[in-house]
Amino acid sequence: MRPAAVTGIGILAPNGAGLDAYWAATLRGTSGLGRITRFDPGPYPVRLAGEITGFDVSARLSNRLIPQTDVVTRLSLVATDWALADAALDPAGMPGYDMGVVTAGTAGGFEFGQRELENLWSKGAGYVSAYQSFAWFYAVNTGQISIRHGMRGPGAVVVADGAGGLDALAQARRLIHKGTPVVVGGAVDGSLCPWSWTAQLTGGRLSTRDDPGDAYLPFDDRACGHVPGEGGAILVIEDEHTARARGARVHGLLAGYGTAFDPRPGSGREGGLRRAVLQALDQAAWDAGDVDVVLADAAGTPELDRAEADALAAVFGPRGVPVTAPKTMTGRLGAGSGPLDVATALLALRDQVIPPTVNVRRPAGAYRIDLVTAPRETPLRRALVLARGQGGFNSAVAVSAPAGAPAPTTSG
Repeated sequence: MRPAAVTGIGILAPNGAGLDAYWAATLRGTSGLGRITRFDPGPYPVRLAGEITGFDVSARLSNRLIPQTDVVTRLSLVATDWALADAALDPAGMPGYDMGVVTAGTAGGFEFGQRELENLWSKGAGYVSAYQSFAWFYAVNTGQISIRHGMRGPGAVVVADGAGGLDALAQARRLIHKGTPVVVGGAVDGSLCPWSWTAQLTGGRLSTRDDPGDAYLPFDDRACGHVPGEGGAILVIEDEHTARARGARVHGLLAGYGTAFDPRPGSGREGGLRRAVLQALDQAAWDAGDVDVVLADAAGTPELDRAEADALAAVFGPRGVPVTAPKTMTGRLGAGSGPLDVATALLALRDQVIPPTVNVRRPAGAYRIDLVTAPRETPLRRALVLARGQGGFNSAVAVSAPAGAPAPTTSG
């Protein structure tokens, strides 16, 4: 399978709306974590989140569409508009069946269901919609993108918790390989409402600290869970030769993908992350030494951080590759984190700088990884992005600079 070209990127994140704003904030180490404003978090033990604030989505969507959609769908539509503009691609000028859509999600249906439950409580109606919201919410999300841009080609929704965003990009790449000229892929995800909050608390993985600078600390001695957030990235993916034939700017290539499930809990067997990494490297025809940086899943709990660090040390050797987790500035965005990390990796390859893992001041030495805690200028050509999801999902995507890009040089 040939690498697929990424020609457009649309980003919405708690620390920046839009590609340039997000990247500038990320290199500065600017965090988007803070006390929730969407609802009163006072009664809950977890009060922090990565919210997208100060961004008026209503100015970019029609008044008719706003009441029919939830927060995640609106953000997805805006990110798709930006990605298509970045790709200099006008869907109106293309045959509808030449364009596909693949998205992913985790719990966005909660916000839609919350609204329907509120209608039930206040008006005595809406119970069926609330009950059914999870069954069809993500199909609606993908469908809204398709309808808005007249995309009648293949469509799909991937649900694999936090790994789903990378799986969606892999499916988009498969569709390109099978002959669909353009696929919009990725995820904008999140669920910041009381119903979702209650559900997420039962998982026991959320940080209960109230200081945004001390709450989400992956690979740190003080790690105590993660901060959830909303956002992600939508990418425009094309066949590389087709993209270059139309004169498109290529951000980079999706060169390989791997996925593996964890064994049954309590089995004593190794988790699936290392196998996913090796599959991605094999598909990209890379050796471990070809990887210049890894964007980690960074669960933020000691057990899961150790499992990820052990997998990386097994593949690359102890401290064998720089590792970073920019999601410490956004929180974990469900399925949106993986595509956002892919976009971040492409920007890092472009500018030859590894963005930082913020707030981690005491990296746990036992993890044996080279954790990047301040922007690091270094030659970059290839990156590996990792994502995991509850239920045993593990995915990895190999990302490379576009063919013909200048060879990286050492700064100074």
